Amino acid sequence: MKDMVQREELAAFLRSRRETTDPVSLGLKPGPRRRTPGLRREEVAALAGLSVTWYTWLEQARDISVSRQVIDSLARELHMPADDRAHLFTLAGLALPTERAETPHVDDTLRRLVHTLNPNPACVINLWWDLLVYNDTYAALSGGLDQRPAAERNSLWLTFIEDRSRELYVDWDDEARRVVGQLRTHLAQHPKDPRGTELVQSLEAASPKFAELWKEQTVRRFEVSHKRLRHPDLGLIELDYIKLGTAHDDNQHLIAFLPSDATSAAKLVALSRPLR
Repeated sequence: MKDMVQREELAAFLRSRRETTDPVSLGLKPGPRRRTPGLRREEVAALAGLSVTWYTWLEQARDISVSRQVIDSLARELHMPADDRAHLFTLAGLALPTERAETPHVDDTLRRLVHTLNPNPACVINLWWDLLVYNDTYAALSGGLDQRPAAERNSLWLTFIEDRSRELYVDWDDEARRVVGQLRTHLAQHPKDPRGTELVQSLEAASPKFAELWKEQTVRRFEVSHKRLRHPDLGLIELDYIKLGTAHDDNQHLIAFLPSDATSAAKLVALSRPLR
């Protein structure tokens, strides 16, 4: 928290929500000796897994650091509605966690365009390479996507965690270094978006190769490029790769792969056909 005014606003907001929370709604007995309206400080601290002293300091607007986990816990235990929760994070100087954010809306026309581009692989991604929409050929190249958990439908995650990706890209090392450099650029441009930090931390924990490349401090911007893919059944597929911005949302981009030659085009058609 940057200043005293913000700390005082946070303290007052927490105090108001504590005093207006019905103990019975949380399974607590009101008791004949309860003098404080709503919850006591020690009850909130116990529910949120905090020390009474630390929570008291928070309501006293002391200059203490507040983590995202603590604020999330307080919002959850005080049963705050979405607007109150968002305001609590704002007062604490924290961005709202992406895991509670609504699923990004992708324009229906853009969705249709992605599927119309079939058999050319295409998808819509956000700033952090989360796959919001993709067509059948893109999913087929990726080894299937619909069956994966939502958290794994991410191009960076697939690049570093899936063995199939290492086998698919002929120039995998160059591809990996390129996307890591782009990720660092995005992180510098959007430092308050928690999704970026969360993605880096999860990849560092799951992939020694990502952790190694991340330490190199490589910075890259997107460039139109040529990609060579080695499909296990169809062999070499050569594609030209382009990224286009969308007018309705600066954080969404259309990714399209176009065949570099007639042979690759024919292989994409074969890949897009459903198995019989």
